Amino acid sequence: DMETGELTGKGLAAETVSPSFLAIHPNGGFLYAANEVGSFKDGNSGGVSAFAINRQTGKLTLLNDRLSGGGGPCHLVVDKTGGNVLVANYGGGSVSVLPVGGDGKLGEATAFVQHEGSSVNPRRQKEPHAHSINVSNDNRHAVVADLGMDKVMIYRLDADKGTLKPGRRPFIRTKAGGGPRHFAFHPNGRFAYTNLELFSSVTAFKYDAKNGAMDQIQDVSTLPADHEGGNSTAEVQIHPGGKFLYCSNRGHNSIAVFSIGLRSGTLKRLENVSTGGEVPRNFGIDPTGRFLLAANQKTNNVVVFRINPKTGRLKRAGHSAQAPTPVCVKFLLASG
Repeated sequence: DMETGELTGKGLAAETVSPSFLAIHPNGGFLYAANEVGSFKDGNSGGVSAFAINRQTGKLTLLNDRLSGGGGPCHLVVDKTGGNVLVANYGGGSVSVLPVGGDGKLGEATAFVQHEGSSVNPRRQKEPHAHSINVSNDNRHAVVADLGMDKVMIYRLDADKGTLKPGRRPFIRTKAGGGPRHFAFHPNGRFAYTNLELFSSVTAFKYDAKNGAMDQIQDVSTLPADHEGGNSTAEVQIHPGGKFLYCSNRGHNSIAVFSIGLRSGTLKRLENVSTGGEVPRNFGIDPTGRFLLAANQKTNNVVVFRINPKTGRLKRAGHSAQAPTPVCVKFLLASG
């Protein structure tokens, strides 16, 4: 309910193997789910499943599925043209591109890139772990946060051919041991941000849209100074208005709220707000910018927050929903 934030259950939409991250086609008619397993349907990689969306009921109809090219696909995105699904394989340390037909079905991969490298954390960074893939506002570049290498990889995207080629500056290093996880482009196209999962911080970049190059300008903690105990960050997103950034903390179990300097791109932490549950792996901000829904993976609940449009601060809306092991929240305005 876009006035109150109340959530009403609509029943089971569809079933598939270990669906984690979701992406909705720009036309609103199709949904894609990363099947986050090492072997999908006896293949040698994870998978991606394509569904048609019934806009009246929200029900999903399976169209087809494809192998993702690597183990443990954990993130995917549809490019701005709707012609390709780009997938990040965490376990395989790779990325791939699957073409989308006019009927929403997925074709065989048109691109596959295997990352090579490691970093300083012996437990988490012995090998590459591509953790997210995002497309620039102009659809000319794809950016991959690789937790295992402490690198943000930059690719030139040819949406017509469905190919990825190294960018003019093919990567930028983040703090050693920090583990870049998710990534967000600012709506103005001049800044970008990644959360360092292992260091509980957000790194800000200046972004050059012409050649896809980035330069780091800031790294700021997502935690209050008096926090004690373990923590890792999970999701980072920017408010549609471009003035605020949000990042989830697992351990502190909060959403960190930041203001964004519109000229500088730098961040200032405003508050940390409890997510009302444990292990907020993901959250979603509705397209109008009025509500944030926090998905608490361990406590099986999704909690609704109102967003103050002037300050960006969060306030519990008094509504929540039970959902088993929620790991991704996406919004699609109802039809009819």
